Amino acid sequence: MTNWKRIAFLAAVTVFATCAQASAQEWAKQLLIKSPRHQEWVDVKYGNRTVHAFVVYPEVSTKAPAVVVVHEIFGLTDWARSAADDLAAAGYVAIVPDLLSGFGPHGGGFSDFASTDDATKAVSQLNPDIVTADLNAVADYVKKLPAVNGKLAVAGFCWGGDVAFRFATVRHDLKAAFVFYGSPPTDVTRITTPVYGFYAGNDARIGATIPATIDAMKSAGKPYYPVTYDGAGHGFMRAGEDPGNTNAANKKARADAWTRWATLLKAM
Repeated sequence: MTNWKRIAFLAAVTVFATCAQASAQEWAKQLLIKSPRHQEWVDVKYGNRTVHAFVVYPEVSTKAPAVVVVHEIFGLTDWARSAADDLAAAGYVAIVPDLLSGFGPHGGGFSDFASTDDATKAVSQLNPDIVTADLNAVADYVKKLPAVNGKLAVAGFCWGGDVAFRFATVRHDLKAAFVFYGSPPTDVTRITTPVYGFYAGNDARIGATIPATIDAMKSAGKPYYPVTYDGAGHGFMRAGEDPGNTNAANKKARADAWTRWATLLKAM
């Protein structure tokens, strides 16, 4: 295992220990089943890669902005797809790629892994350059859809928050990057879009990165707007929606963060 893979895997183990278990998501699946919005699976092809992705369309009469959603370290779960559906309900074309496409058993993707643990380990070992290339291909695809008005944003959760922040350093047509409890890239100087951070008060690992990120973004002259939600834990956007989660702070953080997110999306 190479150095960066070892570091990524150790970080994944830490995240897995601090995130609430994501495997039991029947409630999220039911939300998707009951959704009135059009949902579809697409294959985005480039080079020798095929990226399986889930797209949800808003029920609007005009063209809409697009949001590329980057899933948690657990993979393309039902909750990740329901997050895309939430964005569509708010008026956006949302696409969430399966970044394990081609890396599952027998060349499959997320759904081919035997367990959440197996999928988590595989996500933690993905090559960052391939992830970036996949996201670029997905962004190109969704931006060209007839239902999209040309505006593009990225949002990511947990591991996906790290990825979304890093993607902002290479994708220069983004209108915004929304980072949910993710850590920053090592070099922020190439970022050309505002970055909005959503952080949990009870998340020491990620919380410890915020002061240095503020300094780095300020030094580079990059717009960065972090907000920390008191009492919430890592993964509060999912946990705060989970009917089985009784942490009131997670539920409040999820509601407050969604209100902020919706307002920022409208301002793009």
